[in-house]
Amino acid sequence: MDILTQYVNAVFTVFIVIIFIRILLSWVPNPPTGRVMSALWAFFHESTEWYLRSFRRIVPSIGMFDFSPIVALIALYVSNVVVVRVLEAL
Repeated sequence: MDILTQYVNAVFTVFIVIIFIRILLSWVPNPPTGRVMSALWAFFHESTEWYLRSFRRIVPSIGMFDFSPIVALIALYVSNVVVVRVLEAL
């Protein structure tokens, strides 16, 4: 069970890092035009948009600031803690 707990924790951690990178990329005004950078940009956007979209419906933007990624990160972190503790209890 320890291996499963570590694996689940690693998956949550990777997704948290990907969302954090997506947040940092939101500060870049225009997507890059290079082939590799454009592919990375698309990867980070496409792999997180499905998750962030649900939080954008719940958390409204305040002016030009979108706080839904922060709420999404908090929810993902809390989910990580709950799932890992449940797995450790088994």
